[in-house]
Amino acid sequence: MLYQIFETQRSIMEPFSDLAQAAAKLYSNPLSPISQTPLAQRVSAGYALMHRLGKDYEKPEFGIKTVKVNKTDVAIHERIEIDKPFCELRRFKRFSDDPATLTQLKAQPAVLIVAPLSGHYATLLRDTVKTMLQDHKVYITDWKNARLVPLSEGEFHLDDYINYVQEFIRHLQSIYGNCHIVSVCQPTVPVMAAVSLMASRGEKTPLTMTMMGGPIDARKSPTSVNNLATNKSFEWFENNVIYRVPANFPGAGRRVYPGFLQYTGFVAMNPDRHATSHYDYFKDLIKGDDASAEAHRKFYDEYNAVLDMDADYYLETIQTVFQDFKLVNGTWDVKGVDGKVERVRPQDIKGTALLTVEGELDDISGSGQTRAAQDMCTGVADKDRMHLEVPGAGHYGIFSGSRWRTIVYPQVVKFIQSHAAPVAVKAAPVKAKAVAKPVAAKPAAAAPKALVKPAAKAAVKAPVKAPVKAVSAKAQVAAKPVAKASAPAVRTNWVEPKKKA
Repeated sequence: MLYQIFETQRSIMEPFSDLAQAAAKLYSNPLSPISQTPLAQRVSAGYALMHRLGKDYEKPEFGIKTVKVNKTDVAIHERIEIDKPFCELRRFKRFSDDPATLTQLKAQPAVLIVAPLSGHYATLLRDTVKTMLQDHKVYITDWKNARLVPLSEGEFHLDDYINYVQEFIRHLQSIYGNCHIVSVCQPTVPVMAAVSLMASRGEKTPLTMTMMGGPIDARKSPTSVNNLATNKSFEWFENNVIYRVPANFPGAGRRVYPGFLQYTGFVAMNPDRHATSHYDYFKDLIKGDDASAEAHRKFYDEYNAVLDMDADYYLETIQTVFQDFKLVNGTWDVKGVDGKVERVRPQDIKGTALLTVEGELDDISGSGQTRAAQDMCTGVADKDRMHLEVPGAGHYGIFSGSRWRTIVYPQVVKFIQSHAAPVAVKAAPVKAKAVAKPVAAKPAAAAPKALVKPAAKAAVKAPVKAPVKAVSAKAQVAAKPVAKASAPAVRTNWVEPKKKA
């Protein structure tokens, strides 16, 4: 009922929002006599703010048209590679007329970016995608708004999310021989599960696995997000945040966690910051600071665009990740597309290098939550594991903004390149559902020099089913600075597993 009330209110407010937009233009247009009246600019700014607060925010576009590769502009063609009921595998195909640039593009590794399904669209990772396109073939999971998915497409569970990721990995492997995978925030948990299951079956796994700001072990340094999940019961979430999609959407009748409730939760975490931001926007309009006002609009066009999540997926994520901690406890069973139930065993991962990234000021995934993956992936060799802590970076700062571009990304690209294999290109399958057999990759060339000097070798700890303790690693400083002298230095740690007792 709450969803229907919200939609009714939104429908009522929509014409007033449009009217406020028209009034703002009337008071700001220099050709309008009204714009010459006293306080016209203040009135226009007030109407503009009312329009921003009342408008309906739709899914934004990635809008990546070109990127620079070695100072050469490369055209980007965005296309859907695989279309699933709840997700699109989106590829950013690069084109160039320069033979040298084209040769370089073909030799670069393929990367699958797994975007969060936690309220916002994948376009939130626009900066991540654009930066990585400089040195990689980039694919991204573009999750669909559950209210737009008809009931005839069935339900969507956390297990389905994991199966999707595995299918996408196999798809890239069938084209390039192998690939690399990057997960940001929420996907770190299902990505680890997907790679673990593939490793346990003896399948080829990605060459590297980069995990950024995710709740691998949500018990460490709990945030307000973690506390909400632990303080409320599973039944509370099911009875208080799950509603059915109203009749005016294609997914009418589907049980979802509505996007407007998620947005309310996001704002409630930092209400003062958002109020200040909107007031600053008002003052920028009065002052005529168009650049600052446009930056505000771009950010909130992205931040205010939210999607509904299928109820089954959301509730299972709450229970599995934030209440029962099944991944770290070794009790997580996943149902595959064939109906077979398999246990998630991160210790079975051996041929995949692991990089974990955390922000010092992350208020979504607390300190140590992502690094916990290092303790769990005991089968990964010491030389293939690295942890990166970014000073002064919040949650968004590790994958978007200046710190991402100048501090995090240089380390990520070096890590991927140091574990890259020669790319074996094969024509993509016509049908996404029928995934082709992976192409055997050629033996990897000699890896580049490591980013930092690894710590002394240590014996790998045997896997246990009990909760894993925090990683005990010696801090090591990166050998080469990755940013300008004025930028803060990044702390990189090569992970040293604990010795046997």
